[in-house]
Amino acid sequence: MARKIILLLSALLLQLILLAQDNKVEMADTFRSNGKIFVVVAVIVTIFTGIILYLVRLDRRITKLEKNSINP
Repeated sequence: MARKIILLLSALLLQLILLAQDNKVEMADTFRSNGKIFVVVAVIVTIFTGIILYLVRLDRRITKLEKNSINP
């Protein structure tokens, strides 16, 4: 019974949150109209590319260390 009440309250709360949101995002519209959205996307892509390259390089180093420690 308590599970049903919690589920009902969660569904009602979710409905309130969805209805309270405004679909208009002024900052994104401003960036699109000024053409700056491409700068934002380029920065995000650059950051994610750097993170991926760092993780690949770190994985190679760890693999090399593991091979050296197993076979001395």
